[in-house]
Amino acid sequence: MPSQTDVQKLNTHYHTLVAKSPVILEKLEIVDKIAKTDSSVLILGESGVGKELFAEQIHLRSPRAKKPFIRVNCAAIPEGLLESELFGHVKGAFTSAVANRQGRFELANGGTIFLDEIADIPLPLQAKLLRVIQKKTFEKVGSDISITVNVRILAATNKDIETLVEKGEFRNDLYYRLNVLPIYVPPLRQRQEDIPELAHFFLKKFMAETKKQIEGFSNEAMETMLSYSWPGNIRELENCVERACVIGKKPWIQREDLFLKITASSEQDEGNRNLKTAINTFKAHFIRKVLEENNWNQTESAKALDIQRTYLSRLIKELNIINTKE
Repeated sequence: MPSQTDVQKLNTHYHTLVAKSPVILEKLEIVDKIAKTDSSVLILGESGVGKELFAEQIHLRSPRAKKPFIRVNCAAIPEGLLESELFGHVKGAFTSAVANRQGRFELANGGTIFLDEIADIPLPLQAKLLRVIQKKTFEKVGSDISITVNVRILAATNKDIETLVEKGEFRNDLYYRLNVLPIYVPPLRQRQEDIPELAHFFLKKFMAETKKQIEGFSNEAMETMLSYSWPGNIRELENCVERACVIGKKPWIQREDLFLKITASSEQDEGNRNLKTAINTFKAHFIRKVLEENNWNQTESAKALDIQRTYLSRLIKELNIINTKE
């Protein structure tokens, strides 16, 4: 049975949400409003876009922030154990139930429970989950004693849940209960401004882990990352930067260190993006690199760029270029 220490560890392990794109910043404004309520939230989006991070932000910005935040990956737990994992069991409920066990809903009492991959919950268990949402009560496996909890439910899926409802593979009443406040997290290819920010964030993280000092990404490397479609989204970008940090040579990570293959479809995706956004994103990276080479001395950087210092200052402000080493 998880101890209070285990709950505290679950409650304090949060991720850093890195975002600069207008679409994500707008989503975070919505999160601020949603966080103040106790309504259920359904977070939708492809695998690896950061749905769990949005769930964390909803909890952290809510009145429940100091209470437990309990995560459950419904796809990772075998179907036969999922009910016990969610609701607990009493001793003797089944062969391996040698002691009473608290479920995740009990552990989350007063706080928030995040049900990731909600679409993978089997139909019989969906009915019990619906009751928890409606009446805040449930019974442990093997018990007829009702337990009442005060838990906010956040759920996420990368599947087309509406199609599953139409096919009868997901209860429509549960879907409507979960979908009170829906949030769609767009894929990384649709928020290009986040790519350099995330890449530099992960580079700093892996430099600390590998004890390597790398100045950043070459222009060709950044151009490659901006041109890539990132089917694995942020998770794939993180793995890419980790690999490049391990095998890359100082002082800059080069295009070949990324091991990214730009296909014809990727180039087509790039052509469909907003040209102004792509240019500004690359321009910001290029100026940041020159500033870093000159220790953020704007006078020297302006000379290297062959532009006026006042124009450089204006670009830094317009492109929101921040010295992350300060």
